[in-house]
Amino acid sequence: MTTLTKTEDTPAPTGSDAFLSVRDLRVAFSTEDGVVKAVDGLSFDVERGKTLGIVGESGSGKSVTNLTVLGLHNRKTTDIQGEIVLDGQELTTASEKEMEALRGNKAAMIFQDPLTALSPYYTVGRQLSEPFMKHRGASRKEAKDRAIEMLTKVGIPQPQTRFNDYPHQFSGGMRQRAMIAMSLMCDPELLIADEPTTALDVTVQAQILDLLKDLQQEFGSAIVFITHDLGVIANMADDLLVMYAGRAVERGSVSEVLREPQHPYTWGLLSSMPRLGGDTSEALVPIPGTPPSLLNPPSGCRFHPRCRFVDEVGGGLCSAERPPLAEGRAAACHLTAEQKQTIFIDQIKPRLG
Repeated sequence: MTTLTKTEDTPAPTGSDAFLSVRDLRVAFSTEDGVVKAVDGLSFDVERGKTLGIVGESGSGKSVTNLTVLGLHNRKTTDIQGEIVLDGQELTTASEKEMEALRGNKAAMIFQDPLTALSPYYTVGRQLSEPFMKHRGASRKEAKDRAIEMLTKVGIPQPQTRFNDYPHQFSGGMRQRAMIAMSLMCDPELLIADEPTTALDVTVQAQILDLLKDLQQEFGSAIVFITHDLGVIANMADDLLVMYAGRAVERGSVSEVLREPQHPYTWGLLSSMPRLGGDTSEALVPIPGTPPSLLNPPSGCRFHPRCRFVDEVGGGLCSAERPPLAEGRAAACHLTAEQKQTIFIDQIKPRLG
């Protein structure tokens, strides 16, 4: 196991109502090529009944963060530092037995690809029933009744019959619905959705998102919604955390971040998206370059090798010093507030419409 070096962290958001509280989380993996610092000083809160959206390119640390919350990493090859507190329980020091009691019960996860997350060897009904029997001490009949109830709730037709079907007999949308039903079997208070609609067509995607919102209202769950799609997050989340190369670079309410983004990376994400009702001949503006290797990430601001506004800061500050992320509505960038406002109004806002 490799030990991470402590560096200056950014202040964490504060809030006594947080159901899930993550503080200065650092996750590193030992590999043959070296140590991968997948998450580097991340802090956030999620309240009951609220949805936190986490966005960023592939490799930004979104999924690693949430797999860490549920203790789904190999402890022998993973170094985890910081605090993860779920309803008053510290999880980074919890035993595997304690995590097993929590997973699928108090906290559950909807994985990105249900075809690989669901076992092909067992019926969907059995895979739904077993966690309910384990965590609730229910009989097989009680578990079956509960599974059929949940399959009905997520909109799967003929649930009594489909209970005995295998995952390959379900369509992609139906498998995702079955995965959601499985995650909700024990009424979890925390639900982590890892890009649950990525592989679905837009019609099924909309149905799944509406379903999650309806179920959240019914169960009052806190939801962490991971995606790279800002359009989806605008429809789902209350608050938004933008990640880049293992760090949080911007956070705030969804409306604040999407209407008045403050970080050059967020500007890049929004500028690279097509706009409804926009000029179809208008060229999208991609973010130059590629995400950095987390084996040897850039010094200072990790986004500075791809940032078009480094010269606005000057003095080599972006490559030398990690920009802080203040509490509340904030962006980790060395640009001054006045510079951000001017750049946004003059260059970014006209593209966003």
